Parts: sequence; C-alpha cells; structure tokens
Amino acid sequence: MNKLLLSLTVNGEAREVAFSPHKTLLEVLREDLGLTGTKHGCELGECGACAVLVDGRPVLSCLTLALECEGAAVETVEGLREDARLHPLQACFADVGGSQCGYCTPGMLVTAKALLEEKPAPSRDEIKEALSGNLCRCTGYLQIFEAVERAAAIGRGEAAGEDRRD
Repeated sequence: MNKLLLSLTVNGEAREVAFSPHKTLLEVLREDLGLTGTKHGCELGECGACAVLVDGRPVLSCLTLALECEGAAVETVEGLREDARLHPLQACFADVGGSQCGYCTPGMLVTAKALLEEKPAPSRDEIKEALSGNLCRCTGYLQIFEAVERAAAIGRGEAAGEDRRD
C-alpha cells in the first residue's frame, strides 16, 4: 500500500510522517510518532481516552483520519509540560487524586486545558459539560472536577493551595 506524507506540528515541533492512508490520528501518534500518552480506549468515540487538541480544540483521535490533520497543530498530553515542570492541571490532578488508574487522564487533561483556555473561570457545571465526553471508571469524577477548579484558580493567580509543578 502506498504511504502518504503528512506535515503537521505536534507539541510545538514541526513533524513529517509517512503513514498508511487508512490510519487514524491516534494510530499515527502512537505507532508512527511514538507518543503513547494518548490512549486506545473504545475506538468508537465514546470514552474520550484518545482526546487530543487539534488547532486548540479537543478531538477524538480514534475517529479522526490522520490525513485530515495536514498542516494542523496537534497537542497531546506529552505537550502539556512546561520545560521540565508539570502543567498546573497535571499537578492539580496529582494533588487532589484526580487520577487513579490513569487511563482516562491524558484525555481529561487535554480537554480540561482547552476549557481553561476558553474559560479561565469555569463553573462546576461548565467543567462537567466540557468533560462529559471523557469517561472515568475509577474516581467518581469529584476529584477530577476539583483538580480542574484548582488549576483554574492557579491560572488566574488566586491562592488555591500550593502550585506544585516540579
């Protein structure tokens, strides 16, 4: 089968990758680019474990053909870190127990990042709505919502506990 060449920016770095045209963005990220933080979940678009940001918007990479991403900016969970420091969302998830088995966490984190970039002070209902496409079987969601609220407060410069990003 002929391979296609895809040019895109992944986590701030210009990348070119040759891939089979039937591959999803999820497969290209994991198999061809070695970015395994994005998870295979249901592969039906129902669980959100594969969520990444494409041009700043959350998308389900299991339902997105890689060829649709020509020239796009893709951000995965690996791109959240700032130098060697955790992103505030990552630190808050760790601090309040927003991650247990961790399988849903990459999708939750990138989806929450998109929310906070659009709405720096989201209500609990807005957080619930934004994360409604991301399923978690371990936490019961309360700690996830608290982690997003805490990261939002830190992002706004409000005292919301320690900013433990190292």
